[in-house]
Amino acid sequence: MATYDTIIKNGTIFDGTRIPRFKGDIGIKDGNIAKIGRLNESDGDKIIDAEGKHVCPGFIDLHTHYDAQLFWDPYCSLSSWHGITSVVIGNCGFGFAPVAPELRERSMLSMTRIEAIPYDSMKEGMPWDWETFPEYLDSIDRTPLAMNILPYVPLVPMLITVLGFDRAKAGALPTPEETQQLCDMLEESMDAGGCGWSAQRLAPGCGADVQRDFDGTPMPTDVMHDETCIALAKVLAKRNEGFMQVTMLSGNDPEKDRAHMEELSEVSGRPLLYNVVQAVANDPSVHRETLKWLSEVHGRGNKVYGQGLTTDCGFTFALDEWNLWDDSDAWREATTGSQEDKMRKMADPAMREKLKNDPPGISATGPIEEVVMVRPNSDDFSEYKDHKISLIAEKMGVDPIDAMLDIAVGTNLKAEFFAMLPNAGNLEYMKEIIDDPFVTFGVSDGGAHTRFLTAGRFPTEAIAKYVREHNMLSLEEVHWRLSALPASLAGFKARGTLVEGAPADIVVYDYENLEILDGEIVHDMPANEWRRIQRAKGYNYILVNGEVTIDHDEETHNYSGKLLRHGIA
Repeated sequence: MATYDTIIKNGTIFDGTRIPRFKGDIGIKDGNIAKIGRLNESDGDKIIDAEGKHVCPGFIDLHTHYDAQLFWDPYCSLSSWHGITSVVIGNCGFGFAPVAPELRERSMLSMTRIEAIPYDSMKEGMPWDWETFPEYLDSIDRTPLAMNILPYVPLVPMLITVLGFDRAKAGALPTPEETQQLCDMLEESMDAGGCGWSAQRLAPGCGADVQRDFDGTPMPTDVMHDETCIALAKVLAKRNEGFMQVTMLSGNDPEKDRAHMEELSEVSGRPLLYNVVQAVANDPSVHRETLKWLSEVHGRGNKVYGQGLTTDCGFTFALDEWNLWDDSDAWREATTGSQEDKMRKMADPAMREKLKNDPPGISATGPIEEVVMVRPNSDDFSEYKDHKISLIAEKMGVDPIDAMLDIAVGTNLKAEFFAMLPNAGNLEYMKEIIDDPFVTFGVSDGGAHTRFLTAGRFPTEAIAKYVREHNMLSLEEVHWRLSALPASLAGFKARGTLVEGAPADIVVYDYENLEILDGEIVHDMPANEWRRIQRAKGYNYILVNGEVTIDHDEETHNYSGKLLRHGIA
């Protein structure tokens, strides 16, 4: 009988601890790393030849919205295609438990806009065999997975369950009895395996409230109270476990918000992950002030970390479904309602004047003038293909807003536009973010914005662009940042490094030929809904808990992923 189920032979190993790379073999037994060193091929049932290849820990994605998709896509793609072996779900306070049966429809409608997940896919693809959060985790446990899943406890469903829908949406302050109910519900959810809690807190009118409910109203966490967050932080302190993920801008006083987030970390004694650390091309103060604050927080002994937006994939969108200009009241009004409503409003001269006077912020896409019309999807306007809106406006002799809306309305809102992320194009600013010891890579939003965004590619981008192309950091450093650092922040037990005894979540890749492939549109979601994807090339093998789930960039249909209750299988 062989000593090992699998031996990975002759690879260059980056173990995720930042020690220098070394040549060696890895023996896997019963899903775990049993031995690292020089091993005999005869001792393995299966041999993976890694000669000339890099071997590293599986990547970890701390910011996803696969809460629905995992039920119909065991691979949680795009993430799995790009070397990610573990994801965290339940981000931003959004999720599907606890949800009473009569509110299931409403919870799915919320996610159609706030995270742009197709309603018909959710309705057809989710089993809805739960009401409580523990029952939701049990449902995941029954579901085939090719990916490890670590769950946050999202606060939106909790607030609605305890306060009632109307009071939660109105930002009611919970009574002492209701606060205790929320704390008890968090305890119950964490007893079942939840690993902390999450909340998006983007107050109406704060200038960054780019994600709204399907009817344009704020989400319950956007209008919740600091006192409630403090009470829930104290639950983590009492348990001495868990972490918090917070996206926060509650008004025009960032210092107050930062003080509150540090208080949450101090009260709980637990890590807090702040979203998002993002460079803005023409204003380095945006990210530099955040990095300075993170350093000061750690100087005071509190564990607040930033999640960095480390991809420049950009958004491809049409105005029939676009939702990421919701920080503007006028644009939110113009982009909500039926198709006919949107067409009528976007053609209305009075509405256009409102849109010109209330431009969206640049946090999502940068200025509208820089947006590119990439596909008219019509016989009309083809002469403007691949033109910036500013150039189209100049050729048309109209305002840029009129130019964009003339094309949108003239194509039944089907013309496609592309907007670079504001962090794109400045490697100096990006290097400042990825060099910072208190910033972890990611914010893929995997499972969300499925028609607009392909940010699940970020690990491949980090290695191919920031390491290989621009030499901005070493491979030893990038593998620590993609695996060990996020694992330690989010409470993963024994994952993120290649050490004996650890679960065998392992990536074998071809460094020189690793690349992100061109974007595609595929109809592979329930109800034949479509999404944008970008696959990867160069991942020879990806193993999850010792089983090969990706073989030369193709899915093997091995479902060896696990629900990580309390961070452990």
